[in-house]
Amino acid sequence: MQPAARTNLADNAVSNIRAEITAKRWQVGERIPNETTLADMLGVSRGTVREAVRVLVAQGFLDTRQGSGTYVQSITGSEDRLLRIRRTGLRDQVETRCALEVEAARLAATRFTPETIIKLRDILADRGEYNPATHDRYIERDLKFHKAVVDASGNRALMEVYDFFSLSIGEIIKATVTGELPEPDMAAHAAIIDAIESGNPEKAEATTRAFMAPILAELDRLLTS
Repeated sequence: MQPAARTNLADNAVSNIRAEITAKRWQVGERIPNETTLADMLGVSRGTVREAVRVLVAQGFLDTRQGSGTYVQSITGSEDRLLRIRRTGLRDQVETRCALEVEAARLAATRFTPETIIKLRDILADRGEYNPATHDRYIERDLKFHKAVVDASGNRALMEVYDFFSLSIGEIIKATVTGELPEPDMAAHAAIIDAIESGNPEKAEATTRAFMAPILAELDRLLTS
């Protein structure tokens, strides 16, 4: 039982020191108190403090300098920074996806046939609503729908670019269905088909932009929060 208790103390010490760092008790670049002071402050042994500091160094919060002490390196850990980097990349990907799908819908509104609309509605019906039990299939069917919209543009170069970019688009869809980003509902997808069927390219463009807008807005919020 003692090893578990010791691990629990170390975990608590990590959480407490990390809370002080994120609360900006010490500024970035500032040296934190020595082991003895931290041990007294947290009510744990110096060994537990040493273990907690090692963890926080590994997480990117602290930097230990030989013969000088331990300094605050960042108020956000490496995991937080990696998530932020991923979201920054995701923002660029969503922006690119938006540009491709907006242009595809605009062109599709001027080139569709009755068979195009039937195909789009069938694919959307097959996609259905999200169900965690069919997670992978749902992502595959959702991507199939958006590729069908691009195909409806009749622009071979656009289709090739979108196909090349489809791996990234799959990642965007995955981020929406897992709740990280807002997932457009069936009505929003159906609205794209209706806009294409209207034969009005401006309406198709505006509808597709509106479809992507909540995703871009949420990414902007996450990146500035």
